[in-house]
Amino acid sequence: MRRLLTTLMILLVVIIAGLSALVLLVNPNDFRDYMVRQVEARSGYQLKLEGPLRWHVWPQLSILSGRMKLTAPGASQPMVTADNMRLDVKLLPLLSHQLHVRQVMLKGAVVQLTPESEARRPKDAPIGPQGGATPPDTERGWSFDISRLKVADSVLVFQHEGDELVTVRNLNLQMEQDEKRQAQIDFSARVLRDQRTLDLSFNAALNAADYPDNLTASITNLQYQLRGADLPRQGITGQGVFNANWQEGQKKLSFSELQLTANDSQLSGDGSVMLQKQPDWLLNLAFNKLNLENLLSTQAPSTTPVAQQAQSQPVLPRPVIADNASEQDYSALRGFNARANISAESVLWRGLNFTKVRAALANNSGLLTISTLDGNLGAGHISLPGSLNTKQQPAQVKFTPTIQNIEISQVLKAFDYPIALSGALSMTGDFSGAQIDANAFRQNWQGKASVEMTNSRLEGMNFQQMIQQAVARNNGSVQAQQFEENATKLEQFTTDVSLDHGKLTLNKMEGRSSMLALNGEGTMDLVTEQCDTLFQVRVVDGWKGEGSLVEFLRQTPIPLRVYGSWKQLNYSLQVDQVLRKHLQEEAKRRLNDWAERHKDSSKSKDVKELLKKL
Repeated sequence: MRRLLTTLMILLVVIIAGLSALVLLVNPNDFRDYMVRQVEARSGYQLKLEGPLRWHVWPQLSILSGRMKLTAPGASQPMVTADNMRLDVKLLPLLSHQLHVRQVMLKGAVVQLTPESEARRPKDAPIGPQGGATPPDTERGWSFDISRLKVADSVLVFQHEGDELVTVRNLNLQMEQDEKRQAQIDFSARVLRDQRTLDLSFNAALNAADYPDNLTASITNLQYQLRGADLPRQGITGQGVFNANWQEGQKKLSFSELQLTANDSQLSGDGSVMLQKQPDWLLNLAFNKLNLENLLSTQAPSTTPVAQQAQSQPVLPRPVIADNASEQDYSALRGFNARANISAESVLWRGLNFTKVRAALANNSGLLTISTLDGNLGAGHISLPGSLNTKQQPAQVKFTPTIQNIEISQVLKAFDYPIALSGALSMTGDFSGAQIDANAFRQNWQGKASVEMTNSRLEGMNFQQMIQQAVARNNGSVQAQQFEENATKLEQFTTDVSLDHGKLTLNKMEGRSSMLALNGEGTMDLVTEQCDTLFQVRVVDGWKGEGSLVEFLRQTPIPLRVYGSWKQLNYSLQVDQVLRKHLQEEAKRRLNDWAERHKDSSKSKDVKELLKKL
């Protein structure tokens, strides 16, 4: 054991002595001009090192520099700046005058990908021949090689010309490549923007053997969390994997075998983008489950008192400036072309559970065509093909919905309408507006539709009961049928509707059941939630009493006006006018019969004169 310890001590002394001798014999500043020239020769970038270079021996042999800057040709600002840089080098190559850099480490660096840091060719610069070779490295016999790059606690700033500046903080990057240019990458960062925070990390296997012509990567262990304003309180969290490929000749970036989660939603698919003057996207996406309830912010219902809203607000609002800057003018659609095929086995939105959802979309420089957008809701089916034209101002949105057997109570509940109406809704229509938004639809859209409902039920108002009880109160010879429930039921109901800036007009309303038949017209205000409708209702069954009067009531429509707030509807019946008219007609008939039977009487002439005045 003593010999072993002695041997180890001797080796340690030799290593320390060798490193000390190297530090004394080799001046790291001899590499300064060489590194600057090599960086410029190989990439055209200008490397600037401030302060002297110095050795750092422990825990590994390294060269430390002061402040460094890396600037693209013709750029007004450096692309990379750092207060210090560390080059981990190999010992043995130094003995033969070779600088073999094992790892470049930047800590506290600022990376700028902005228009000011982009390379710019001088206007009078000559154009060199294609495929020019890199100048050979023969000077002084040095060679230059980097196998690992580490960036720690740094900042990345990027901005497209004319777009908002995006800052990425807490940037940590570890990249290691072998002689075949196969690299392993570990990345983590935090993005702050518009009061939102995105934490992102992933591992990647990068194949750069054919770079810059071709670059492939396999992204694994992707982890992210998005929190902040205008998002669900719990944020959006997920993980995923996918493969990516870059083709320089076609300027094409593609991804495949995508598997991504977002809260409890699952996405798979593939796609690509051609980075031309106008990017061209192609997407094929499939959701096993898409829960929009957990991905979109939900505001407190309008019926909630203000004090309760303040206590139960589920999300933070976005800043006012951000809201103004992100108005739905859809101008971004004019900057690219795209085709997308999207499917989802299940979509949950506003409490509505859609199944077998399909969408086919195509965007042509701002003309978005939705050729297919359909799915099932319960036992029904809904289809919403349409278009969005942003080439004109304001934008023009058009949809031609086709609905079959959708339960109307679910839709009314989803949009917080207080109407207690149920039944299977079918509709075909044509609507247009300027924004794809529920509030915009209520206030600013226009259109027409034909509506049909089966087995509908309006809670809180039984038309038949109201009419029969009103008749019974006015005429004791007729009795009203007793009802156990307060609802109007119709086996069939049809109407033509027109929408104009929040005012819904109902024309040619017709409904029937075994107990009654009705028709009418009316209006509904979708903004103030008021209505005013006038029905002509015939109660065809349930009467008890005098035969002629009952038969008259079966054949005679009773005017019924329903109006007021949807939360508390009012009604007005004109039963007494109908009964008065019936009595008048009956009296006329009997007087006329008496006059016909007594033509020779002197009073017959007086009776006929009286009938003319009635």
